[in-house]
Amino acid sequence: MENNSLIDGRKMMAELPVIAIIGIDTDIGKTIATGLLGRYLLEQGKRIITQKPVQTGCIGLAEDILVHRRLMGQDLQPEDHQGLTCSYVFAKPCSPHLAASLAGQKIDPAVIRQATRTLTSRYEMVLLEGAGGLQVPYTDEFTFLDYLEQEGLPLIVVSSPRLGSINHTLSTLELAHARGLTVLGIIYNHYLDHDPLIAEDSARMFAIYLQRFGYRDCVIDLLGLDQYGSPQRTPDFSPLFME
Repeated sequence: MENNSLIDGRKMMAELPVIAIIGIDTDIGKTIATGLLGRYLLEQGKRIITQKPVQTGCIGLAEDILVHRRLMGQDLQPEDHQGLTCSYVFAKPCSPHLAASLAGQKIDPAVIRQATRTLTSRYEMVLLEGAGGLQVPYTDEFTFLDYLEQEGLPLIVVSSPRLGSINHTLSTLELAHARGLTVLGIIYNHYLDHDPLIAEDSARMFAIYLQRFGYRDCVIDLLGLDQYGSPQRTPDFSPLFME
């Protein structure tokens, strides 16, 4: 007989066709977390694809999508070549609204929305990796947070033990709560050297404030990428999907 928690987790995954992976800041490890989470879901038998609505600082295929596929052990998918997994790619490494303006374009949330709809018609799940934090502007009038609120997407937050992370993480949780968004949990990225005492205390604070805002106490440690060189070492992300 199957473990009831695994059955509940599969049921919950089936009810979440799109999950947003957001960071508390730039360069926090969202891309690695998204790729490893994608690999985990593939290993659970899910037909899953990742999406990056906007990529800045590169040309051609989105660099983050390339990292996702490598970590997931996949070749590029047809949808990658069709531009569905990244609707906007801009050369300037800066905020999406500025990069778009410099390229003589304007980001249209409807284009991103339609791409996601197409992906969900072909796959069971879509992992949507944001650019930076919740308040990253797509236009002068519209932020990534606005988009998430309109779509009502559940979130997974990527944080770290570095100084400043408590403030950024608690602010992210409060913003999500104020907009009525569900937070499934926090992926706690130990990718830099850190003080063990600070790391432990930060995780404790994250757990307290997840519960304070009505979310489940779910903080999953993510170690250095060298720890996950084979499918057998994929992190256990199952707590994110437990009811």
